[in-house]
Amino acid sequence: MSTNIFFERKGPFLLNKLFSSISVGKKIKIFDIKPLDEANTNDLTFLDSTNYIEAAKYTKALFCLTTERLKDYLPKKCKAIIVKSVLFELCNVTRKFYPNADIDNLDQSLKTPKRKFPTVKFGNNVLVGKNCKIGKNTLIGNYSIIEQNVLIGENCVIGSHVVLKNSQIENNVVIQDGCKIGLKGFGFIPLNNKNLRFPHIGKVILKNNSEIGSNCTIDRGSIGDTIIGKNTFLDNQVHVAHNVKIGDNCMIAGQVGFAGSSIIGNNVSIGGQAGVSGHLKIGNNVKIGGGSGVVNNLPDGSIVMGYPAVPLKEFLRKSKK
Repeated sequence: MSTNIFFERKGPFLLNKLFSSISVGKKIKIFDIKPLDEANTNDLTFLDSTNYIEAAKYTKALFCLTTERLKDYLPKKCKAIIVKSVLFELCNVTRKFYPNADIDNLDQSLKTPKRKFPTVKFGNNVLVGKNCKIGKNTLIGNYSIIEQNVLIGENCVIGSHVVLKNSQIENNVVIQDGCKIGLKGFGFIPLNNKNLRFPHIGKVILKNNSEIGSNCTIDRGSIGDTIIGKNTFLDNQVHVAHNVKIGDNCMIAGQVGFAGSSIIGNNVSIGGQAGVSGHLKIGNNVKIGGGSGVVNNLPDGSIVMGYPAVPLKEFLRKSKK
């Protein structure tokens, strides 16, 4: 079972203590909360949308938060825990396991690096937290902050005024000035008097040879991880929300925004100021024109434009009328 190095996990908890309405014949311990495709037999998982019924078929979890409408998509070995609001109950359970993950607290371990990283070049006024690992020949610019447990590979370039937390950076990655990576995403349960903040216990993974333009923001995952693939380049001022997964060799122009939990394939090109809605699947070799708004899944090889985004030929035909 993998360890979350960024957030301390409490528990395990007895299932019937997490959900008083659950009647189980023996004392079953739950060790963690994980997505369908990552959960093991000791984990609790969740199914809140038909977008994830394929992953539900193969989950290893024995217990799943879901609704009456979705319970039949689970394998027989997985017991459905029926609730009215999956996200509300998921939030409450996650807060029990990870009580310190709903707000980003001050990292009090930050210090000015001295002789701990002899093969790394630091600018002025850089702060590094405890248990960080930074590979050789990496450069870190002025006034940047690398918070505790962050992993940075070899031959990376980290610009000035960058904040990195809850992140794993592979080799040959470039992060330009002003980026904020691994902060908490925009997740909460709306309530009448006080919104319930959703804990974000995931991380950001930047894979080999990727490049992040200046002033980009990449939120860490809520339950899973946010991932930028190999050799994928983001232009300036791109926003990547929690749980988004962008494939390899993608080119994302300036001011593009990705809503949470969308999955972007390989070799995808997106023009400036386009937006991708949440929980979508964008196939491989897709091209999305600048200023477009993508609100539906796109199959491999699609070329789309407009709002809502439609096939390019259809967009051009309508624009001539």
